[in-house]
Amino acid sequence: MSADRAAISRNQTKPGGSLIQFKLFLMMVLQFFIWGAWLPLIFAYLPGLKFEPWQQSLILNAFPIAAIVGMFFSNQFADQNFAAEKFLAFSHFVGGLAILGCGFTTSFWPFFLLMLVHCLLYVPTISITNSIAFANLRDPETQFGPVRTGGTIGWILAAWPFTFLFVDWAKVAAKNPQGLVNWLGAVLGSGLEGPALLSATRWTYIVAGIASLLLAAFSLLLPHTPPKPAQQGSGVAWLESVRLLKKPFVLVLWLVTFIDAFVHNCYFNWTGGFLGASREAGGVGIPGNWIMPVMSVGQVAEILTMLVLGVTLKNLGWRTTMIVGILGHALRFLVYALFPQSQALIVVIQVLHGICYAFFFATVYIFVDAYFPKDARSSAQGLFNVMILGMGALAANTLCPWLVENVFKKGETLDYRSMFLFPCFMSLLAAVALALFFHPPKVATDGTGGSAPAH
Repeated sequence: MSADRAAISRNQTKPGGSLIQFKLFLMMVLQFFIWGAWLPLIFAYLPGLKFEPWQQSLILNAFPIAAIVGMFFSNQFADQNFAAEKFLAFSHFVGGLAILGCGFTTSFWPFFLLMLVHCLLYVPTISITNSIAFANLRDPETQFGPVRTGGTIGWILAAWPFTFLFVDWAKVAAKNPQGLVNWLGAVLGSGLEGPALLSATRWTYIVAGIASLLLAAFSLLLPHTPPKPAQQGSGVAWLESVRLLKKPFVLVLWLVTFIDAFVHNCYFNWTGGFLGASREAGGVGIPGNWIMPVMSVGQVAEILTMLVLGVTLKNLGWRTTMIVGILGHALRFLVYALFPQSQALIVVIQVLHGICYAFFFATVYIFVDAYFPKDARSSAQGLFNVMILGMGALAANTLCPWLVENVFKKGETLDYRSMFLFPCFMSLLAAVALALFFHPPKVATDGTGGSAPAH
């Protein structure tokens, strides 16, 4: 019996074993909890602090700028000089203190500098957590989906507590509900509004900071993932990754990723305000304390989508799976444009967000792991993160506010129909480009993956 228990223990702690997978799962939970805690409400929070448009733009673009910096420095620096789990611990400790500080200031320069520090340290950890997962899974193509599901759950867990944190308890007391069911109904129906909601939003940064400090400590319990020193005669890792853009199928995917990332960030820029706007103003009329939970519906769907991602890839292939993910954006924005008054439909259509993420972005990460050389994979992930987290977000965070003020605003109201048809069209353009021009070889050139057909 003791020999059997020892054998089970060894299997659990081997790469890809159940204990290792569980640790990687928890790593993803905390990794994306941090981001999901503060991102959805920041677009409304910054104007509430009376920051000028250029100040809002600087703060919002701290994240994509960090992704671009990470491409040229952070990812290679981490890859070649530090054990991944130790780099993760350091980044989340310092970055956690920085985002925590954002909850205690309403002045522009301290807020911006703290957010910049947090983003410069947080963004590279997205690639690092992927690298740790891929390095410690026997079959990334099938095992990465369930592990990455932890990130989806983390995002959901970050959203729902604020339904109760953003409650006007004075209203609840005034209603004097009797019984648990009536009390719960009163709580869920008594969201904070106006300045009170703005003040409570600072807790999103405090909660994010606490989660980051927890992940810093937990990182030291992750599997040891040693640095990958540059091989003699090899070039700069990010430059080696860029050279792979000479391959037409990689270049096409890279450019399509930019378009999809732009559309993805249009969702974050515009959806929160659209959900919260009154029906008279053309919005959906969702109470303030329900906006984050409604936006998290997509992450619930993402859990199921990630679990079937491996099977989907094997049956549909890289290209078709990605096209389905892109078209999910088009359909969601089309519903936004045509049926803004239907609260139920708008809530239900959020499920497409999970399909959009898993079938495109997660598939891109798996594709990169299969097709890029081993010694440059983290930097290759960074190459695509430049588009996913960098250039796409930078373009959206810069262009979306301008479009609202100069194109789609008619007097004091927004033309939501025209506004949402714009990213719908962009999604269709990206899907057509991928269908016509993305033709990867059926098997990865380094023999490490790529078993999914290209169709």
